[in-house]
Amino acid sequence: MAAQGKKETPLMKQFNSIKARYPDALLLFRVGDFYETFGEDAEKAAGILDIVLTQRNNGGDQTALAGFPHHALNTYLPRLVRAGQRVAICDQLEDPKQTKTIVKRGVTELVTPGVSLSDELLQAKANNFLAAVHFGPARMGVSFLDISTGEFFLAEGGREDIDKWLQNFAPREVLVSRKQKSGFGELFGPAYHCFYMDDWIFQEDYARETLTTHFKTNSLKGFGVAGFPAGIIAAGAVLHYLKETQHRQLGHIGGLSRLASEDYVWMDRFTQQNLELFHTRDERGKPLLEVIDRTLSPMGGRLLRRWLALPLRQLDPIRERHRVVGTLAGDEPLRVRVQEHLRRMGDLERLIAKVAAGKITPRETVHLKNSLATLLPLKNLIASSEEPALARLGEAMDPCDPLRERIQQVLLEEAPAGIGKGDTIAPGFSEALDELRALARSGKGYLDQMLEREAARTGITSLKIASNNVFGYYIEVRNTHKDKVPPEWIRKQTLVNAERYITEELKEYEAKILGAEERMLELEQQLFGQLLAWMQEYILPVQENARIVARLDCLCGFARLAGEYGYTAPQMTDATDLNIVQGRHPVIEQQLSPGEAYVPNDLLLNREDQQIIMITGPNMSGKSAILRQTALIVLLAQIGSFVPAEAATLGVVDKIFTRVGASDNISLGESTFMVEMNEAASILNNLSERSLILLDEIGRGTSTYDGISIAWAIAEYLHEHPARAKTLFATHYHELNDMAATFPRIKNFNVSVKEGKDKVLFLRKLEPGGSHHSFGIHVARMAGMPQAVVQKAQKMLVRMEKAHGSGSAKPALAPAREDLQLSFFQLDDPLLEQIREEILHLDIDRLTPVEALMKLNEIKRLLQAKKSASS
Repeated sequence: MAAQGKKETPLMKQFNSIKARYPDALLLFRVGDFYETFGEDAEKAAGILDIVLTQRNNGGDQTALAGFPHHALNTYLPRLVRAGQRVAICDQLEDPKQTKTIVKRGVTELVTPGVSLSDELLQAKANNFLAAVHFGPARMGVSFLDISTGEFFLAEGGREDIDKWLQNFAPREVLVSRKQKSGFGELFGPAYHCFYMDDWIFQEDYARETLTTHFKTNSLKGFGVAGFPAGIIAAGAVLHYLKETQHRQLGHIGGLSRLASEDYVWMDRFTQQNLELFHTRDERGKPLLEVIDRTLSPMGGRLLRRWLALPLRQLDPIRERHRVVGTLAGDEPLRVRVQEHLRRMGDLERLIAKVAAGKITPRETVHLKNSLATLLPLKNLIASSEEPALARLGEAMDPCDPLRERIQQVLLEEAPAGIGKGDTIAPGFSEALDELRALARSGKGYLDQMLEREAARTGITSLKIASNNVFGYYIEVRNTHKDKVPPEWIRKQTLVNAERYITEELKEYEAKILGAEERMLELEQQLFGQLLAWMQEYILPVQENARIVARLDCLCGFARLAGEYGYTAPQMTDATDLNIVQGRHPVIEQQLSPGEAYVPNDLLLNREDQQIIMITGPNMSGKSAILRQTALIVLLAQIGSFVPAEAATLGVVDKIFTRVGASDNISLGESTFMVEMNEAASILNNLSERSLILLDEIGRGTSTYDGISIAWAIAEYLHEHPARAKTLFATHYHELNDMAATFPRIKNFNVSVKEGKDKVLFLRKLEPGGSHHSFGIHVARMAGMPQAVVQKAQKMLVRMEKAHGSGSAKPALAPAREDLQLSFFQLDDPLLEQIREEILHLDIDRLTPVEALMKLNEIKRLLQAKKSASS
């Protein structure tokens, strides 16, 4: 703002007025051929874009200024948005030539991380979701909308449900009520880019009115969402935000779907992270999505990501997908031909969204037409399939013949990226346009004739006619001939070796040509606008085609994957058993060195006699890989893919829980052990009879005795729980092998090793029976630990094993201190008396193993406290 006593310039006054309406956005202010930023916006833009920061005089004050050419908008805008900026694009709303005052300007679009139609800001195979979260009195609501595709969802639930949906959809921007600013961060963490809106927007009446007005309906019953007020409020907030960001042409948002938790496999945020479905902790690794993705179209890539985040729980649709994959995998020539057509398919979803928003270019419109043409042979290829589900996909395709034919009539096949950058409208479509083109393009011959005539009349053989932006068409005469120039020619410019003149004839011709070109541009814009308006009625058919193509693309990708890596069709059942024969890890097997074979394993889990498998074995032996591959095989099967195994009979799983690896969450003030316990608590509080639970090294985040006690208690809880959830339990605690003697559905297995004199060979084979060694020293040697450390560790191990075998109560790691030990264990010691009394009063017949371990740990703490006090 201007300082006291200073007067703002008209331009800065206009800028400040518009900026006041968009205080949270970085304002790109169009001035002539540049987009300028001022003040704090300029400082931000200069830092993000690495452009020059200068100063502008504002009525005596200096204001920071940074800008870039308007034609570079598509280069700089994505960088601003990726940096988390909301960017308001302020354009000139009138021709500067038509006004004598300051040019009228206004914001034509507000681009934010979650709201964009620009290809430069979007990833082809990933959605760009905008989300809103509403904190209702009883339940929370969430909504997701991708303006670039028109997909619109809502859901309701508790905190864990909303957390799961946010994980699954990974929105680029989340809308939250201002009064819930701190609450959202406490519940869902700092990972999301949030924008906080006025509280009045999150009202049910306003939300219902916003939605019904948009969909032109009396109620929301037709969408199946009428009974979900918290979700409706979130969805209403999303639509409100789109209008606030100047996105008002939303004809491609034609429906609203409810996300029902009961339709999909439950996976909390820990499970998605632990199984590395979309991202890996190690930058050298590959997530499951990258390994299985064989889709060829952007729509297919986006749908595959959704399928992987939301595996199915209903048996019939899972089996239907498997049948289609089986048909395509069994007919290689068919699959190859289908994928050849898919490879040529454009992004129908995003192209038709641009049509609805009026932001599609002539070149993209031709691309849309050609993509629809690709549907014709694809439809004929699969509509006659003997597999009913595949044939139905073909029958449902609509090549939209009238739409293709109309685009063919109106637009040139080589239409440019924008009106005015070349001919857009096809010859013969508009008689008026053809006449203007003929007039504008007859100029070369006319100018040649004029040049020939004037050269003959004046005797100047080196005459040249050209034009520039300063004074249009001119005649150039070299200085050696300037004495021959006719008196009626008007001199306009003197050069070193020549002079330039204009004539009345040239000015008349120039006016005629420029008028024709301006009218051509106006007419092309008008005709293209009429085409886009006519195309609006084809939005829904094209969107349906996009959904069919995406589905077909995913299923073809599964068929190709099965052929490349020998995946087999799983047998899906209503039972709860899980039986995998020679299963493999889908990611690890693709990352092995050439010639190295993956060691497959059999695995059986059921609720009758092998509910919990306790897996022991050394580090690096493959315990974690076996756990993960089991979950990934189940996931692949339930998204419709074949699986990496010789055979698999799988009862449908409804929830997958994992507690795999130690993962600190220091940023939230949580230790490794706290994170571990949070994840374990989530599992124990939400399990069901169809759940699959994977526990890896549970309890190792605390002391050994605490860890064993907790691990034992968790395993016992899972065994005794009425759900009898299928569980894989990998552990270092060999003491847990003793559980199999007491609990009939717990079975001990180990990952086998071959032990040599000074080394160990990991065979990676799962075998019955427990392991009693951890081989930690061998692993240390293999990791390159200094030899002196390894030898010392070996000696300490021998000493400890001898002490354990002799039943000695003395610490094995330190030299004997007999006098200290004798005085510590004197018979008249009050502490010893206390311990003796507690032991005598224990009811051993009713004492569980867990209680015994906890009591032993308590006694140990008392003795350690006494020892510390004595020393």
